[in-house]
Amino acid sequence: MVGVLNDSDSEDELPPGWEERATLDGNVYYVNHYTKGSQWTHPRTGRKKLVEGELPSGWEKCVGDDGKIVYVDHAHHTTTYTDPRLAFATEYRETSQPLRQRFDGSSSALSVLHGRDLRGKIALVTGANTGIGFETAKSLAFHGCTVIMACRNIKKGEEAIEKIKSQRGNVSCDILQLDLSSLHSVRNAAEKLKQKYRILHILILNAGVFGLPYSLTEDGYETTFQVNYLSHYYLTLLLEHPLRSCSNARVVVVASESHRFSSFQTPEDIHPMTLSPPEFKFWSMGAYNDSKLFNILFAQELARQWPTVSVFSCHPGNMVSSDLSRYSWMYRMLFAVVRPFTKSLQQAASTSIYCATVPELQGATGVYFNNCFRCEPSNAALNLSLASRLWNVSQEMIINIVKRDKLWYDLALK
Repeated sequence: MVGVLNDSDSEDELPPGWEERATLDGNVYYVNHYTKGSQWTHPRTGRKKLVEGELPSGWEKCVGDDGKIVYVDHAHHTTTYTDPRLAFATEYRETSQPLRQRFDGSSSALSVLHGRDLRGKIALVTGANTGIGFETAKSLAFHGCTVIMACRNIKKGEEAIEKIKSQRGNVSCDILQLDLSSLHSVRNAAEKLKQKYRILHILILNAGVFGLPYSLTEDGYETTFQVNYLSHYYLTLLLEHPLRSCSNARVVVVASESHRFSSFQTPEDIHPMTLSPPEFKFWSMGAYNDSKLFNILFAQELARQWPTVSVFSCHPGNMVSSDLSRYSWMYRMLFAVVRPFTKSLQQAASTSIYCATVPELQGATGVYFNNCFRCEPSNAALNLSLASRLWNVSQEMIINIVKRDKLWYDLALK
C-alpha cells in the first residue's frame, strides 16, 4: 500500500548541500555533497519519492558521450543530467513491505542477472575459486562479463575456471595470483592486472577467513585483520586508476551483519595495536566481527573520497554453507547443523551481484545492503570520524611495511 503525502514546501525543502536525483527505474535518492554519501529517504521528511509517467512535452532522454543518461529540452535547447519529472515526483510512505523491491533473500545471483548483457565489462572477484566467490564469478561470466578470478592457490583457481567452462563453454575468465596474507603479493597482483587491463568496471572484495586461530602474516599483522580488511583496502587503492578510468565503476565490499557486535565504537579505539592485537587480547570471533565493521567503514570512506565510483557494502547471509568455517571443527559442525535453514551459495551471491550490476543503483554510493535491499548498518559503521581514522591508520600501517620491504631490498643489493 502506498499513501500519498501532501506536505508543505518548507518541510520538503532540501537542507544546504543536498541534491535530489532519480534512478533509471524512477526511484528518487538524495546526495549529500558535504559527506559524498547518498540515501533513499528525504533528509527532512524521512520519506521516499517516485517519478513516473512520460517526460514533459519537448523533453527527450538520451545517452551522453560519457555513457550517462541526459535529458534534452528541445524547446529551450538545453541539456541536463536531472530528470525533469523530479518536479512532479510523488512522495510515498511504505505501510507494508518495501515498494518495488525486485529481489530478496530467496533470489539467486543468476535471477538478479536475468536478461542482462555484461559483454565488455571487466570484473575482479577475490576468493573466486570457492564458495560465494565462485558463484559470484560464475554468474558474471555466464552473462558475458570478463571475470578475473583472484585466488591464493593458482591450481584451485584454474580448476574453478574449468568447472565454469564445463557448464558453459563460451565464457571469459582469467586467473590472478593473490595472497591476501602478503602485502607484497597484493602489490604484485595489482601490477599484473594493470599491465593487462586498462580499466576495471567491477571490483568485488569477497575473500575472507573466519574462526582462524591466532597467527601473524609475513607482514607481522594479525591474519584475520589483514586478510579480511587491510589487504583489500590496499588492493583497492592500488587499482584506483583502472577503476576511475571508466564511467560507472563499482566497488562491492562483502561485509557481514556480525559487524554490529564489534567492540570499536569511537576514533580513539583505533590504533595499530588494537587493529592487530597481541595474542593475549585475541578472540577469533571478535576479530571477525571487527574486520567486518572495518569493511563497511572502508566502503563509507572510499565512497566519500572517490565520488565518481559507486561503492557498496553488503551482507551475503548468515552461516552460509561454504569453506569459510574450515579452520574450526566447532564452527564446521555448527554450520552443518544450520545448513538446511540458510541460503544456498547462489542466493548468498545475489546481493553482491545486485550491488555490482543493477542499473537502478547508478549514481548511488556509500550504501549497505542485505537481501538485495538497502538497510541501515550499526551506528559505528555510520561514524564518519571513525571511518576517517581507520583509513589514515591503515595507510600508515601499509606504508610502514612498504618502507621495511624497500630497506631490505636495498640492503640485499649492497
